[in-house]
Parts: sequence; structure tokens; C-alpha cells
Amino acid sequence: MITDSKKSLLEKLSRSQIFQDYEQAFELTTGVPLALRPVEVWQLVHQGKKNQNPFCSLMGENSHSCAACLEAQKQAADAAGAGQESIVCFAGFCESAVPVRVGNELIGYLQTGGVLLKKPTPADFSRVSKQLLGWGFKANLAKFEEAYFHSLTLTQEQFTSMIRLVSIFAQHLSIISNQVLVQQDHAEPPNITRAKQYIQENQANDLSLGEVARAVNTSTFYFCKMFKKATGINFTDYLSRVRIEKAKNLLINPNLRVSEIAYEVGFQSLTHFNRVFRRMVGQSPTDYRDHLPRL
Repeated sequence: MITDSKKSLLEKLSRSQIFQDYEQAFELTTGVPLALRPVEVWQLVHQGKKNQNPFCSLMGENSHSCAACLEAQKQAADAAGAGQESIVCFAGFCESAVPVRVGNELIGYLQTGGVLLKKPTPADFSRVSKQLLGWGFKANLAKFEEAYFHSLTLTQEQFTSMIRLVSIFAQHLSIISNQVLVQQDHAEPPNITRAKQYIQENQANDLSLGEVARAVNTSTFYFCKMFKKATGINFTDYLSRVRIEKAKNLLINPNLRVSEIAYEVGFQSLTHFNRVFRRMVGQSPTDYRDHLPRL
């Protein structure tokens, strides 16, 4: 998946009702901010959020300290390549990043943090203040001290449980990401909506880009550019995703063989179906079926 496609999918996920509902519930329950961020990010993802740690908020006002926070943010993301990872910044605050994947491909991170794992002491702030003074925060030191001692403190068990919740949600986002890509966007051009409907109705056939373009009275060249702009992915990938979603539904039925499902949803070979399914879901059709809940 190219970078633009990752960005488009991440934007769709961040605008989805399920993410917004979870973000609101998570922040209300824990008092800790949550952000869905790209792989590469050049801004403090929690800056300005309602539940942002007050100490971290002050840190973002100075270029030197802002750079230190960005570096800590990057370290958490870099370390989270294979799974969730937490790092501790110079002031003792924990920041965690949990990878969000589509199949086997990393598209972004769920990031949260800005909490202490032990009650702060005057000795702790004395150590922190030396670094703050080096960054030129002498005039605001009293504000930092107040914010530091009013920061949220969690036990290690509470923090671990909180990150477990984020990890579960990251897995859920990965599962529904394919659905988000193929669902209708009410802001899209009408002919794209008609094209999506046509694809849904004919996905089992040997569909081509030209056929769908003709169905919506558009030239193939123009339709190709417009479809990619509206969906963030090309026609072939979109069609594959529609077929994989149908296949996932059919795999619920234990009486259908995988080969039957492959041809039913429009793939011309079982090998191609298995390869595309693994790329988009992260596991083979058989493994996916084996992990479905038993009725």
C-alpha cells in the first residue's frame, strides 16, 4: 500500500463513528488522551487535547522541549514495530504506541500516555527542573512544578490494563479497516457512489475498470483518476477488498469449501484468492475461519 493510500485509510478510520465513540469513552474513563496517528508524524499528537497532561502541554510551548517530546514520541513508535511499546521521558511520564495494521502492513499507531507510574516527589522535580532550566524555562518554573504535581498517576497494573484496552481496539481497527474502505462515503461524487454500487452487485463477475467506467458513463482514464482520488486506492485493490469482505462473510458457513468461496466471490484461482486474502487480512482464509467464534 502506498503512502497516500495509508494516509487516506487512516483519515477514514479517524473519522469513523467507531473510532470517535471509542476515543470519547476511553478519554472519559481514563482521563488520558488517545490519538490515531500516521507512521511519520511531525507534531505533538496530544497537544491541545482536553485530557492532555498539563506538564506536557507546557512542554509544547518551547522549541527545545517540544523537540524532546517529539523524540520521545518517535522512540515509542519506533519501538512498537512488532507490538505495543511504552517509553519513559526525561520527566518520568509514560508514552505508549500500539501499531495498527491492515493485513501485515503498518498504517499507523494508536498513541496514549502522559502519565506517571509513581507519586512524584520534590526530589523528582528537582532533577526535572535542572533540565527545564537548561531549556530556558526559569520564568515558568512555578507553573511546571504545579503541573508536575497535579499530573495523573497510575499504578503499573492500571497502566498495563489501559494499554491492553488500546491494543484490543487496535486489533479491532485492523479488522474493520477493510470495511471502512469499501463503505459509501456520503461526501463522494455521485458517479463514484454508483460505481461502488455496481461493483457490489457484480463483484462475482470478471469485472474490468473499463466496464465499470462505462456503467457510470465516464471515460476509463477519467474514472481511474477520480476513483483513486475518492477512495484512496486503485480500482483493482478496491474490487479485491469488496470480494474479500464477501468471502469473510461466506467463511462463517462451515459447509462451504474455501475453493468454492474463492470462485463465488469472483477470484479466478484459489492461489490468487489465498494470496490476496492473506495480504489484506493478515492470515489465510483457513486460519481466519479457524479463529471465528463457534456458534
